[in-house]
Amino acid sequence: MADQLAAPSRPARNWPLLLGFVVLAACWLGPLPAMSRTAFSAHMLLHLGVIALAAPLLAIGLARAGLRVDGLRHSRAAISLVFVAEMAVVWGWHAPPLHEAAALNVWAFVAQQASFLAVGLGVWLLGFASDSRRGLAAAMFGFFLTFVHMTMLGVVLIMAPKLIYPAELCLGAFGFEQLDDQRFGGILMAAWSAVAYMGGAVMLGARLLAPTRD
Repeated sequence: MADQLAAPSRPARNWPLLLGFVVLAACWLGPLPAMSRTAFSAHMLLHLGVIALAAPLLAIGLARAGLRVDGLRHSRAAISLVFVAEMAVVWGWHAPPLHEAAALNVWAFVAQQASFLAVGLGVWLLGFASDSRRGLAAAMFGFFLTFVHMTMLGVVLIMAPKLIYPAELCLGAFGFEQLDDQRFGGILMAAWSAVAYMGGAVMLGARLLAPTRD
């Protein structure tokens, strides 16, 4: 009886999974989808909320629920595919034609958001649901590459001397003018990727160096 009282319940243990669904609901059912149609900074908040906030929480919850992906450690091609797909999705949807399509067409928007969640989960699951040295090392390297390419995209958006996207998609939010709206989106991309993915790489490195890791 005492052991039962001391042991955490399954819902308590899986709070990251539940919180991940709450964050995802806030992203998709809140004001950001409507705002993202005319404000690039709002689009970036929505994008990063899904891929770098909801996705890691869901991945932690799935790992706690017993999901493991260590079978991928035997396939470098499969590991590479996850991170290449993530980069292709992020850069692809930020190409002006696809970004405009997602802003103007509901089905393109649904495809965009679904692909953001899919690749986000793929990347974070490699980190949180891996339990071997090879799996952790591969995930750590992939997290570093993700940090690099997302920071590069952010820098491109920050340094652009003029609008990359149609003016009607950068009408501004939070008091920003059009070009400042685009640049603030780039700042969010660069800063959030540094915190999330570089932080994830450091965390995985610590796990890799832990003496108890076999």
